[in-house]
Amino acid sequence: MTKPHPNETIKANSRALRGGIAEGLRRPETGALAEDDTQLTKFHGIYQQDDRDLRAERGRQKMEKAFSFMARLRVPGGVLTPAQFLAAARVGRQRANGTLRLTTRQTIQFHGILKGNLRPALQALHAELLDSIAACGDVNRNVIATADPWRRALHAEAAALADAIASHLLPASRAWHEIWIDGAPLHAAEPEPEPIYGRTYLPRKFKIAIALPPHNDVDVFAHDLGFIGIVEDGRIAGYNVVIGGGMGMTHGEPDTFPRAGDVIGFCPPGQAVAVAEQVVILQRDHGDRASRKHARLKYTVERLGLDHVRALLNARLATPLAPARPYVFTATGDRPGWAAEPDGTAHVTLFIENGRLVDRPGRAVLAGLEAVAGLGIGRFVLTPNQNLVIADIPPGRRATVAALLAAHGLDTPAGPLRRNAIACVALPTCGLALAESERYLPELVTALEARMVRAGLAEDEITIRMTGCPNGCARPYLAEIALVGRAPGTYNLYLGGAFQGTRLNKLYRRDLGHDAIVAVLGGLFDAYAAGRAPGERFGDFVIRAEHVQETTAGRLFHADLPAEAAA
Repeated sequence: MTKPHPNETIKANSRALRGGIAEGLRRPETGALAEDDTQLTKFHGIYQQDDRDLRAERGRQKMEKAFSFMARLRVPGGVLTPAQFLAAARVGRQRANGTLRLTTRQTIQFHGILKGNLRPALQALHAELLDSIAACGDVNRNVIATADPWRRALHAEAAALADAIASHLLPASRAWHEIWIDGAPLHAAEPEPEPIYGRTYLPRKFKIAIALPPHNDVDVFAHDLGFIGIVEDGRIAGYNVVIGGGMGMTHGEPDTFPRAGDVIGFCPPGQAVAVAEQVVILQRDHGDRASRKHARLKYTVERLGLDHVRALLNARLATPLAPARPYVFTATGDRPGWAAEPDGTAHVTLFIENGRLVDRPGRAVLAGLEAVAGLGIGRFVLTPNQNLVIADIPPGRRATVAALLAAHGLDTPAGPLRRNAIACVALPTCGLALAESERYLPELVTALEARMVRAGLAEDEITIRMTGCPNGCARPYLAEIALVGRAPGTYNLYLGGAFQGTRLNKLYRRDLGHDAIVAVLGGLFDAYAAGRAPGERFGDFVIRAEHVQETTAGRLFHADLPAEAAA
């Protein structure tokens, strides 16, 4: 029998995720927690990190690493009230590093929280009905849903499903409240049972996304489980179910790979929560608990076979999945600018470069959003593209909001390449980063924009994504252009993803630095401008022109068809 990964023992002995976290918080002589407890804090939405820019110097001085913590909110569907946004902003300013980070999982991350600030930060958020439970760890994480308030009723349905699934799949453990809010850990002989997860929870993280065609902003094929809303007669008639997606891989290990999810059937709206539960339980029972590199659902599907997994799922459901229904995706990006409803209600989508809410000269992003939230109107809808929609601005208040946005530089337009760019956090805080991402992508985009202007492509939309390591937090393997860090200043270049997020890309060049990236992509931009067919997207062109072959370890496929037709 294969020996379980050590993390399985940590989880089994954790007293339902309590471990020694409470005791570690009371140790003032160190800014860190015990190693085993840093695995458990992930289930509480918290990662221990250190400032890697300072590692070498602190090491020379025989000092402890500059430890701090990242905390991630659980915000199903990405919807916040103005009061909740203001609470998050206060925590970012008072307890973290003065910024907020909007993530591709449609939530907020706080960086640079010192150990002594963790409990006050979470208590302040809890006071506004926010929490970080299960935002990380081997559980279902934040459930994301299409950010599309322009279709108000449909968006409300999708957001409600995200909330229902997230609530249903929350761990039963009360450890988060005991440690962070009540401050009175439970010393019962037996911890609470976990009816869905069991004592050792899932083998690895689990991600769920809900899409509303034709908008695929959630990249529904990138997740363990996806729901594609099928709209008929102005309502959601049900959902096509997608399983087995996942972005992470490891350089030099071909048995790890990104995988696009498969459409396996259709369920009515009332069955979606049950489908989510049973897929989670299936992965709990069949996932790999020996190797965390092969512990995601995508590897379970590859190992057992899609047909067998579908049969296992149908056997667990009261009613088997029906055949998938047709749908079409057209884009993954957000709609920029203002839109108005017939009744005068307005929405505005704000471009937030790489999701970082920070005040800089000429563009005080965080202060501007605080000023808008201070009006107490509308909703703040975080998008899976790291942007922000201020939705449901009442009639007569648009001018006030617009003036505040202008005063803080938040109405500055961004070009189409920059609007469709996503980066992970990477250095200096992510312990897995091999190269820069958030701090470098804006510079690279500026250089590439100049090459696009030269090629006559200034107004063309192309998706580009960058990650500091191959784990894929910015969903790079579905982009038309992706850069994945291998070492400081060095990236692998991937090409050929679909603009609609329905096809994986492929490795095109290895180990490129800045000048080589600009030269290679500049040449491809020139070729695209000269040789594209009418309406042809860049990702489709590089395949048709044989710059990239239509094969990949993760399987290129055509996802705009039901599973039966795609096969």
